[in-house]
Amino acid sequence: MRNTQGAAPPSTDRARLAAARSGDREAFGRIYDDHVRPVYRYAFRIVRNTADAEDITQDAFALAWKKRDDLQILDASMLPWLLVTTRNLSLARSRQRSRTTSLVADASDRARGPEASAIDRELARSIQDAVELLTPADQELYRLCVVEGLSYQQAAESLGATHGAVRNRLSRLRQALRSTLTPHTEGLR
Repeated sequence: MRNTQGAAPPSTDRARLAAARSGDREAFGRIYDDHVRPVYRYAFRIVRNTADAEDITQDAFALAWKKRDDLQILDASMLPWLLVTTRNLSLARSRQRSRTTSLVADASDRARGPEASAIDRELARSIQDAVELLTPADQELYRLCVVEGLSYQQAAESLGATHGAVRNRLSRLRQALRSTLTPHTEGLR
């Protein structure tokens, strides 16, 4: 029996976990069915990548199964434990991606030479300075669409705006950044 949020009533999780501790995979499967959506959505909000969010969701439930005998449920629901686990796994995945990106960038810098690397660093500083001059709302839009690579629709959902509003605002934001950065980039062409 599901409530209006789609999650199982809390007392059901406690009973299902007890059955899972006895080896009842079907009971654990019902826990999975009840909580997979919020776990996936939470992972996706952190990593912003479908494949990573799917992997993290799978890993969170696999870890729950592995630790089922030692799991302590607060308020009779598994969801808080699953969300904390998902957050930890997502942040670890983000750190791993960040380190990989940094290593690739370092290798690219060495291959291109010190002058090109210095120009790139100067341009990155100029872009960061220009972004800091934007309003907080525009900075968030820049982060979502340019840094994190979200689609207009995904950014609109995150910001509680329409697709068209995000598209128009991002177009104006890019034009403003181009105008601000033109003096910095003219010597690079």
